[in-house]
This record gives sequence, C-alpha cells and structure tokens, in this order.
Amino acid sequence: MGLIVQKYGGSSLGDPDKIRHVARRVIQTRKAGNDVVVVVSAMYGETDRLVGLVDDIAPNPDPREYDVVVSTGEQVTIGLLALALGELGIPARSFAGWQVQVKTDDDHARARILSIDTERIRAELARGAVVVLPGFQGIGSHGDITTLGRGGSDTSGVAVAAALQADECEIYTDVKGVFTSDPGVVPDARMLSSISYEEMLEMASLGAKVLQIRSVKIAQRYGIPIHVRSTFIEEEGTRVVPEEEIMERLVVSGVTYNRDEAKITVQAVPDKPGIAAKLFSPLSSSGVVIDVIVQNVSHEGFTDMTFTVPRRDVPRALPLVEGIAKELGARGVAADDRISKVSVVGLGMKDHAGVAGRMFQALSDEGINIEMINTSEIKISVVIEEKYTELACRTLHDVFGLAQSEAVEEEH
Repeated sequence: MGLIVQKYGGSSLGDPDKIRHVARRVIQTRKAGNDVVVVVSAMYGETDRLVGLVDDIAPNPDPREYDVVVSTGEQVTIGLLALALGELGIPARSFAGWQVQVKTDDDHARARILSIDTERIRAELARGAVVVLPGFQGIGSHGDITTLGRGGSDTSGVAVAAALQADECEIYTDVKGVFTSDPGVVPDARMLSSISYEEMLEMASLGAKVLQIRSVKIAQRYGIPIHVRSTFIEEEGTRVVPEEEIMERLVVSGVTYNRDEAKITVQAVPDKPGIAAKLFSPLSSSGVVIDVIVQNVSHEGFTDMTFTVPRRDVPRALPLVEGIAKELGARGVAADDRISKVSVVGLGMKDHAGVAGRMFQALSDEGINIEMINTSEIKISVVIEEKYTELACRTLHDVFGLAQSEAVEEEH
C-alpha cells in the first residue's frame, strides 16, 4: 500500500458534476490499494470573485482581512468533495488549514509554509478515511489565517506530500502534462514523459504555467516525485523527478516564453564602482524583481545600463529609477514594455556545445533581433520584440527537433 497526495486545481472543480468526477478519481486511486490525501483549490473563478469583492470594498485592503476573505473558496471545496466521497460510500474528512496546523510565517497574501502537523491526517488515514485539505491557506504565528499567493495550492499539495513522506504527489489539471512548448503557440509541441526538477524549475521561472515554482523547489528538496496529469483523461502524464531518473535526455527539452516583461534603460550613467548598488538596492527594497541586466561598454567614463522587470512593476519602478538616475547624474531613463523573453531549457546543454550558436543563428535567419541575453547551465534566454514571440518559439522548437519523439541526445 502506498500513500498518494492528489492536488486538484480549480478547473477540475468547476461545478458539482466535476467535483463528483474528482471523487471518482480519488476512489480509483484508493481501490488500487493506496491511502489518499487530497488537496484542492477553490472552484474555478471563485478566488477571482472573492478578490473582486475585496477590491470593491477596499482597494488597498488590510492584508489580514484580505486573507480571511480569499481563503474561504477552498473551505467550500473541501466540504463539497468530502460530501461527494461520502455519497459514494467512501469515508472522508475535511480539515481547514488551521485545523491540521499548516503553519506559515505572517506575510499575509504570500506566506511561506514552515511546518505541517500530520497527526490528525495520519489518524484519519489509519481509520480508512480519505483526508481532504485546502490548498493556498495556512495559519500564522498569532493564529491568523494566511494565504500563500496565487498558485499556492500546488505548493500546499507538494508540502503536504513532503510532510507525510508520500510516495508521489499527483497534480491534476486541465492539461495532459508538461509539453515541449505551449501547444497554443506551437501546434506540434509534444508531451514529455519525464522532466528533471532542474528543468522544471527553469521552465516555471521562465513563463511555463503548468507548475508553481515554489512547489517544484519543495519537491526537489524532499525528493517527492510529482506526476502532472489531466483530471479528465486516464492517460499517464509527465513525471518530475531527479536528473538521474531521466530516460529521455534531450539537449533542449522545452521552449518557453514570457510576455510579462519590460526593460528599463538608464542612459549615460557614470561608469564607476558602487553605481549598480545605488541603482538596484532601492528597487530591491521596494519589492521590484530584477531579471536580466546588461551594461554596455564604457565610453568616456559613461555607460548605459539596461535591465528587465515584470511589466506590472513598471509604474512603480520607473519613478524610482528616474529619481536615482537624476542623483547619479545620468542623461535619462527610457522604458519599453513591448518586449518578451524567449528561452530554451535542457539538461543536455551541460554536455553539448553549440546550442547558443544554433539558437542565435535561427533567430537571425528569421530577422529577429536579440536585445538581451541571459544564461545558466541549462537555459539560454533572449529578450526580443514582443511581436516576434510566437515566431521565435516555433522556430526554436523546429531547430531543436522537439516535435520528434526520437529527439534524444544529439551529436555536435
């Protein structure tokens, strides 16, 4: 007998019929001889509705009260799923985050899980019940309800699996698994049977929406296998596992994109020690996330410094940068939100030369100008004009042969 944690997203729980369907999937897993703990999101669209109510009452809400409101969506679904299981003859018990003590820090609306008390969960499993828990929520040090931020149910699911030392965490969603690229952009994208934690972390951070990045970090830290699969079909999905378990080792495993990018350029800033710290430290203190940074070659003691930020942060970052630039004696500041970041990711880059050259040549052949470049051991990202995003993804997907099921390690 194994222990399986299943997490179901809002698209899997959109109405009572879908909740009953989820209950039947849970029962299938249980009948296969497994203990089952289920972690659920709010019903589809419910969190958006609750956030809208908060915004209507208080455009700048108290974070504690915000969490009180938006956490209620999951309380509804845990009760409904437990009832659905009971109606199908399976004992089930639901618990809110505070009842099983999903302990978090006190950073409301973006809390981080510190520990999970598994005593009540294990007691219910011992009596043969399915345990149903809410994703997205926990309890702070003062007994207040906290939430983990959007997408936090994935994190909850994997954290529960880690606390219970589960055999696997299944993430059920409305897609079949992890694809080599977004099928809506690249029609011949194919599903991967497996992907490493490292590759999944890069893809999640670069715009892939299948898994929340914090959930992958927890899975990697505690060695919890993740199985991403569809709620609505019986087929196997994609397993996220340690690198040594990867059977299909691709040079490039995926092509991702992120349109939520903008670049800011500080023009003709003095090129001397301490300038970067004076520019970026205030931005960091204000919660603005800096991604790619490029500094031009110095000319007569001055240089241009360009960096990217999330597009939504431009209204907050730009006035701050303009003030700093004035203090530093820079010539001016320019912003451009018509860019995107396109990336290739793959474990095979560790062992194969020439990936960057092939990528840059392929984009050049399509007349796509590269404005910025960022790399790691297993990824290469380029910043380009937004209008070329889809063309760049399709081009790179073709160049690295990702549509072909036999596209394993290449020789260069």
